[in-house]
Amino acid sequence: MKRKSLAVFLLLMPLGLGAADVQWFLQQSTLTYHVSHPLHQFDGVSHAARGKGVCHAGQCDFLVAVPVKSFDSADSNRDLHMIQVTRGAQFPMVTVRFRLPEDAASQSTIYVDLDIELAGQTAHFKQVPFQKVAQGSDAKISGTIPAKMTDFKIDPPSLLAIPTKDEMPVRAEMTWRTM
Repeated sequence: MKRKSLAVFLLLMPLGLGAADVQWFLQQSTLTYHVSHPLHQFDGVSHAARGKGVCHAGQCDFLVAVPVKSFDSADSNRDLHMIQVTRGAQFPMVTVRFRLPEDAASQSTIYVDLDIELAGQTAHFKQVPFQKVAQGSDAKISGTIPAKMTDFKIDPPSLLAIPTKDEMPVRAEMTWRTM
């Protein structure tokens, strides 16, 4: 029986399922997008992101997902319009994928290449800086993604025939915990 268990363990290790893997789980998050119009500015905030990271063989792969409808701008009409503009009924989730070298955990500034899917489109962002503060088994990460609506083929919405600015930076504040 012991030989069988050892054989299964040795077979699964190359697949990333061995005990040497480090896993990260998103504990808390605040994601805030900012939109600017000549007449006003507003932010949409979500605390509903979920995420996981798995480290194996010197690389860590992360996935974060947040429902489009979870963003709140304190104006329900604006939020419904945002869901329409981003095609949230057809594409209800925003997903973020990124890979880091496992040794990035020792750095206070992490430069991340992100693949973000929104409104059925994937945009690539290179070398986005994030600040990291370690606290025990937690890592607090914060940074701003320089997103634009046109990165996702979204036409900037208009108010009084004046379009919003294309820039839509997303501030991310997350707490990750290793298990």
